[in-house]
Amino acid sequence: MEKILILALIWLLCCTGLLQAKKVIDPKDFWTDGYCVQKTAETPAPGDKAIRAKVEGKWQEFPLVDFPQAFWDWNRAQRKEYLDIFREMLTKGKEATRSPQLSGPHNGIIATYGAARKDSKFKLNNAVKGMGFLPPEDKIAEITALLEANMEQTLDVKLDLLDSLYTHAESNFSANRLASLELYSEPGYNTQTFINQMVDPACVTVWLDIPTYKIKQIARLLHPDDPGLSVYEKQVVKYVNLMHSFFHGAFPRDYIAVIYYNVEIYDSSPGRLDARGTKISK
Repeated sequence: MEKILILALIWLLCCTGLLQAKKVIDPKDFWTDGYCVQKTAETPAPGDKAIRAKVEGKWQEFPLVDFPQAFWDWNRAQRKEYLDIFREMLTKGKEATRSPQLSGPHNGIIATYGAARKDSKFKLNNAVKGMGFLPPEDKIAEITALLEANMEQTLDVKLDLLDSLYTHAESNFSANRLASLELYSEPGYNTQTFINQMVDPACVTVWLDIPTYKIKQIARLLHPDDPGLSVYEKQVVKYVNLMHSFFHGAFPRDYIAVIYYNVEIYDSSPGRLDARGTKISK
């Protein structure tokens, strides 16, 4: 009777998942023929207001939220100031009184959680990534063509073009997503951010600035060599890599593009009773 009770208890624990073997994540399994396919998030169809993603081991649907006007205004003002600093450096050279800062909307600080790399005991990770706005489906081809037509222009012309895009940011860019690049992950080397987002696409981005914001997001990774990409996904890969090269110069290859879809937005500005981490998305 005692043996039967023990067997029954083991069966019960296995059924509830308490004794199931921990799945070992091997980053090599992410790669096939030199490219990766993220299987934990799905790009929403044009016009969809939600994204499906596998978070904490369960497929769920997350409604998307738009940037509040305060976020648009902060992001635009800081980016335009950044462009002004470069203009001053172009015209004044060593006499320029300002230099680019790491604070502000370009450098998102992204927290992720998924699977520990072999060189760490922790799944939790934090990394700074260059981030920017992303055109919606009906604008991305037009803005990409505009960038392509001006790739060989002088820096001052490029700065003016970017300035005009940011001036009308609400009409040029999507209100529920940002974009970045995964520059370093490839077969044989995987960053902790990449591993985490492949395993669990939930993440949080904050910015070092005042005012400042926190956005909880779903990350969608798109490898340029993935033959299964949709038309829009291919356009995103091209656009994000082109924007990167537009300002920094040509790169030897295209990198993995990452779309960060907004799920929750918070005002994390210090010193205000209506901020301090208050949720402002609806």
